[in-house]
Parts: sequence; structure tokens; C-alpha cells
Amino acid sequence: MRERIAWDGGTWTTPPAAVRAQGDALAVTAVEGSDAWRRTAYGFIHDTEHALIAPLPVGTAMEVVFEADFTAQFDQAGLFVRADDERWMKAGVENADGVLGVGAVVTDIMSDWSVGAVPEWAGRPLRVRVSRGEDALTVRAGVDGEPLRLVRVAPFRGDLDAQAGPMVCAPTRAGLEVVFTEWLHTDADASLH
Repeated sequence: MRERIAWDGGTWTTPPAAVRAQGDALAVTAVEGSDAWRRTAYGFIHDTEHALIAPLPVGTAMEVVFEADFTAQFDQAGLFVRADDERWMKAGVENADGVLGVGAVVTDIMSDWSVGAVPEWAGRPLRVRVSRGEDALTVRAGVDGEPLRLVRVAPFRGDLDAQAGPMVCAPTRAGLEVVFTEWLHTDADASLH
């Protein structure tokens, strides 16, 4: 299975500042202060991410391809998986302390954050893929057209109803625009390696 999901095939978790068609692509502008985080280390809860989500059953995967100019602190985009307010994951790229990083925030009541520097990805179209298994989410990412690298394997209960799709947040500024060129629903990866 490899199906494109129509841009009107999902529901926003939080409406963005602006959304516009750009040919077959979707340009999304984030609201300043948008983010997703729960408690850990910072002590706050943010549930204002802009995620366009559709069902993600066990045994399937979702992919997004996007481009953006990540210049402000914590500019971020990628793929969001949501079961409920306290069980979700965001995976993709984020500008932190002037360096583009690839990583994931996995949340089960409290959030964690894993990140690795990928400055060579800046200014290039990026692909993020999340496969859903019986008890885990597997995240892969990379420059579109190049082999994807394994980013994270995270526990995620198979009995939860979950939805997933493209995500953008701009915690520190207005005007971040991310152009999503693909949103795909596919079969889950057959193996980790």
C-alpha cells in the first residue's frame, strides 16, 4: 500500500495561522508560541501544535516531505502521532541553539526529547516516516531521495486509537512557513534493520 492522503483528509489539532495550496503542496504558517510538550524539565504543558492528523492503524506507516527555513529557536516540523492529550509523539527536525537537529519527543504523561545534530540537512527537502507496530513507533528520517536513517524506536500501545500527520510549531516567533509536498499512508516497515 502506498496512498497519498489529500490535504483535506485530516483534522487540525490546533488551527495554524494560515494554510494555502501551493500547487500540489500545502504551505502552513505557524502561530507564534505553538508547541507540544508536557511537564518534564520545563514544568509547562503546551498543546498548541499544528498537526493535520488522520488514522494510523497498527501495521501501517505515515510519511511527510517538507521544506522550510528553520532560523528561530525551536522552529520545528515533521510528523505528529496522537492517541490523546497525554500520549503522543512528534518526530522531525528542530532548530535548537542555532543547530538543526533530528529527533523525537515521546510523551506518555510526561515528555522526553532525543535529538542529534544534522546541519547538513538545512535548506533541503526532508522526509520523516513513522511506522506503527503492535507495541512501538519506529521513526526514520532523512533528506528526501536519500536513504532514511533510524531515529527512534519508542513504546506505543497497539490498543490505542491513534492518528498522525504533518506537524509544525513555532514556539518563539511568528511567520514560520513550512511547505509540505507529500503526505503518504503506507505499509509499516517490515523490520528495524
